[in-house]
Amino acid sequence: QVQLVESGGGLVQAGGSLRLSCAASGRTFSSSVMGWFRQAPGKERAFVATINWSEGSTSYADSVKGRFTISRNNAENTVYLQMNSLKPEDTAVYYCAGRRGRLLRTNPADFDSWGQGTQVTVSS
Repeated sequence: QVQLVESGGGLVQAGGSLRLSCAASGRTFSSSVMGWFRQAPGKERAFVATINWSEGSTSYADSVKGRFTISRNNAENTVYLQMNSLKPEDTAVYYCAGRRGRLLRTNPADFDSWGQGTQVTVSS
């Protein structure tokens, strides 16, 4: 069983920054892909960023390219999402997710492990 625990959410003004963390435990992640998704009220869960745990390759949603950076710390089994130049439209609950395999995926249905989510609110 995989456990994913997010932290780092909060309230920030537009233009500010936050760093989300996702602590992973329960299995070996060397052959896994991790992702960040977000869900705003009344909207479907949407892809934000993903990373191949062993190779470090990444992919981003167009809406966050150049502003957000996904990274991982193998020694600490932790995935990060650095969010800069935040906008009010980035307001959502952010979820960390994991899946076995090496191919990057952007569909939430392709991920089988999920954290509980952390709220990010960006004020204008």
